Amino acid sequence: MQYGICPLSIVPIRTSPDDCAEMSSQLLYGEHFKVLESRKKWSRIRAAYDYFEGWIPNNQLSFIPEQVYNDIEALEPQKICSDVISHICTDDGMLLPILMGSMINTPALLNHTFEGNTHSGKNPKDSLVDTAVMYLKAPFLAGGKTPFGIDCSGFTQMVYKINGHLLARTAEEQSKQGEALSFIEESEPGDLAFFDDNEGIINHVGIILQDNYIIHVNGHVRIDRIDHTGIFNSEEKLYTHQLRVIKKVI
Repeated sequence: MQYGICPLSIVPIRTSPDDCAEMSSQLLYGEHFKVLESRKKWSRIRAAYDYFEGWIPNNQLSFIPEQVYNDIEALEPQKICSDVISHICTDDGMLLPILMGSMINTPALLNHTFEGNTHSGKNPKDSLVDTAVMYLKAPFLAGGKTPFGIDCSGFTQMVYKINGHLLARTAEEQSKQGEALSFIEESEPGDLAFFDDNEGIINHVGIILQDNYIIHVNGHVRIDRIDHTGIFNSEEKLYTHQLRVIKKVI
């Protein structure tokens, strides 16, 4: 088996080995992975962080030995970029922009240097809201995980990641984590609210705020009202999402 690391600011993960295929997620700088299948121009990978699988172009990855992969896995705590945008200096003196949530464990592996702000370890629950509001107005992008394009579960995953807590990649997978609450009144800022479609499939997630508000992605990262019915958009005067369950993960 081969192993790799993301040497660029963002690398799209696609559903099939084709530039026109749907982007299902992204790798951010420093994220490492296993190569499950290798073709001439594409590799099917499994991300070490959340076990998400998909295809990335071979010209957007750097291969690493198995021992290096295992050494990265053993690093504790993980260092994560906490600036909205920062820079890596490459071995040829060029500046590479990297984004909030990137992994800053081993830039030396790529002959890179980094002098920005990082976070490591687990932050208390109330830090989740402080991180979440840093993404306000980030545009919706299916499969996105950055302040320049993000989807609902990418948003919740990254907010939790930056604060040292692991969430799965999709809303449906995230809904299987944590403890279900019976009422909104039992929730705390930082808890997750999940929403489903008419067929009962969970397709949306957001982060509970104080006073019956929620921060989530609908067109862009925004704050709306939430009640037992779901999310109420005061601008459109309608409910946009139907509440399924609230989960306490931490």
